[in-house]
Amino acid sequence: MTSTEERPAVLPEPVASAYDIAQQNREYTMFSWSVQGGALPPVMTGGRGSHFFDGDGHSWLDFSSQLINLNIGHQHPRMLEAIKKQVDTMCFAGPSFATEPRGKLGQKLAEVTGLAKTFFTLGGSEANENAIKIARLVTGRDKIITRYRSYHGATMGSMTASGDPRRWPVEPGVPGVVRVFDPYCYRCPFGKTPDSCGRECVSHIEEVIQMEGPDSIAAILVEGITGSNGLLVPPDDYYPKLRALCDRYGILLITDEVMSGFGRTGKWLATQHYGIKPDIVTCAKGLTSGYMPLGACIVSQPIADYFDTHMLWGGLTYSGHPVCCAAAVENLAIYEDEGLFENALELGAYLGQRLEAMKARYACVGDVRYKGLFSVLELVRDKGTKEPLAPFGGTSPEMGQLAAHLRNKHVYAYSRFNFLWVCPPLIITKAELDAGLAVYEEALALVDTLIAGGVAAD
Repeated sequence: MTSTEERPAVLPEPVASAYDIAQQNREYTMFSWSVQGGALPPVMTGGRGSHFFDGDGHSWLDFSSQLINLNIGHQHPRMLEAIKKQVDTMCFAGPSFATEPRGKLGQKLAEVTGLAKTFFTLGGSEANENAIKIARLVTGRDKIITRYRSYHGATMGSMTASGDPRRWPVEPGVPGVVRVFDPYCYRCPFGKTPDSCGRECVSHIEEVIQMEGPDSIAAILVEGITGSNGLLVPPDDYYPKLRALCDRYGILLITDEVMSGFGRTGKWLATQHYGIKPDIVTCAKGLTSGYMPLGACIVSQPIADYFDTHMLWGGLTYSGHPVCCAAAVENLAIYEDEGLFENALELGAYLGQRLEAMKARYACVGDVRYKGLFSVLELVRDKGTKEPLAPFGGTSPEMGQLAAHLRNKHVYAYSRFNFLWVCPPLIITKAELDAGLAVYEEALALVDTLIAGGVAAD
């Protein structure tokens, strides 16, 4: 690590049983997206602020906010107190009961999103499942248009709605999903440049609508800003044009803000940067900053009115869980009281400058994309041909070497395919950001050397 890193004042002692803890986890639990026999889970023992601790007593700079969800950082004292207070008051109430935290949270979500009512879930996958169901119930139509470079969850419906390669093993999945191309300006699927673009990433959707039958399409489901498939920041007029397209055909617009919402881009919702209002918003992650499991499907007033006289065919045992809702209420208050959205915008502007400098300096950086503290570097073998450093759906020795360098310096980063994300907690300081970026630059210089020498990692 660099000398500018801001470490916690007191580091934990190594855990003598760290190996046993890891082995017990491997033997008796299953890990997500892993071949179980090859899973090598690090042991995590705690954290504070922008850092977490491992079983060997090391402090890691959390440059991906765990799963891009720990927005207020590790062990925020106000969150701990709010959860403890609610536990002492009431740990559980069935979903048919009204509770104070549930009502407070619903009202706050209506205020910050401009929508009307919320159906609570336990995570983003369930939120998207219910959004699809609600769209079909309200419109009486069946088809859902989604994008190829997308991820909406790991349950069967949300997985089918994803374009991500993780859906391939569970296909054919649920019926009625139609996919379209993405606003991917760096690799425009229509062969356009910024000078020649006619916003075909929207106009071709209208052609798909015509081919599928406008009266058969219930909704268009898109991520506010695409997350784990390359962080695609759309052009400024993309959402206004998509909103107009939905209105033209009576199609609902669902925006999945699970990763891009709640301050990650400096606003409550990523779509608020573009001046549009969806019909349904799904969220999770930053809703509680990961302190408790909670998702939400937030609907417009017309949709809420529909269910005043029609059955909502959906329910979950833990919907509106009082401890989860209390955690969310406090989390949203922390965002406002501590000016974390402002910090995301201020440091996000600085981060953007640093990323652009990396793009200019390192041969392996083909493109950088960012909005607030939501950013990615796209890595290539050649800037002229834009050949990816790793194939879609796969990896490469160079990407493995890059990831290993970051791990060795105890910077926890999210990398996938030929992408490397920078998504630290919204509480991060400039000194901490600089420390992590310095390690990133070391890793990029290493990749440049490997590419220039034609040397692959073992």
